[in-house]
Amino acid sequence: MDIEPIAIIRSDFEDRFGIPRQPGLVPAATAEVRLNPPFNDPDALRGLAGCSHVWLIFGFHAIDQAEWRPTVRPPRLGGNQRYGVFATRAPFRPNGLGLSLVRLEGVLDEPARGLAISGQDLLDGTPVYDIKPYMPAIEALPDARPPIGFEGRPETIAVSWSPAARAALPAASPQLGELIEQTVAADPRPAYQRGDGETRYGMRLHGHEVTWEADGTQARITAVAPVTDSDRDTP
Repeated sequence: MDIEPIAIIRSDFEDRFGIPRQPGLVPAATAEVRLNPPFNDPDALRGLAGCSHVWLIFGFHAIDQAEWRPTVRPPRLGGNQRYGVFATRAPFRPNGLGLSLVRLEGVLDEPARGLAISGQDLLDGTPVYDIKPYMPAIEALPDARPPIGFEGRPETIAVSWSPAARAALPAASPQLGELIEQTVAADPRPAYQRGDGETRYGMRLHGHEVTWEADGTQARITAVAPVTDSDRDTP
């Protein structure tokens, strides 16, 4: 079967590092699902206006999909246990496909027809292969069980701000502060670095370079600066 992207994601997350490992962990994370021609026909979105959540089937386009392996080391379990790839949501999969449940904030019209979403976990530029409505009466199963070790939501870390970082937030974008704080609180650090003492990290969010430090279960945002055109050319 040949498939092609029906849409592309324009996301707050401009780097792989910092993207939450599951949807819904960072409610302030927004994106647009911009439909590609000929799928940007308005009739294709008819009926979605009253829907609250949608499933996105997407491709892990920024990962080198080497020869697949039957087992992976889930970061949530510390990277020390091997699980079968089909018992996880790891990005290294036979066909490199992902599944994400996101909140639908609205249907977009011209010039960029598509969907406005939030609570997303998608890198800017991610290709989308299908969109399906979430059906709570069918899919919200109260007796459902995940694989052992994945019960409950991932742990978060406490976040504080340096005065300089807080002052650097643009007044015109109050959502940026929430996005940064929720993203850091979701703790994107590799599991093996979480006990190594204070470490400094950087990531790009919503056109800004964000620097933060973490030590154990505490994190401190130290700097926020707009990304310049020259910065965007730097990997």
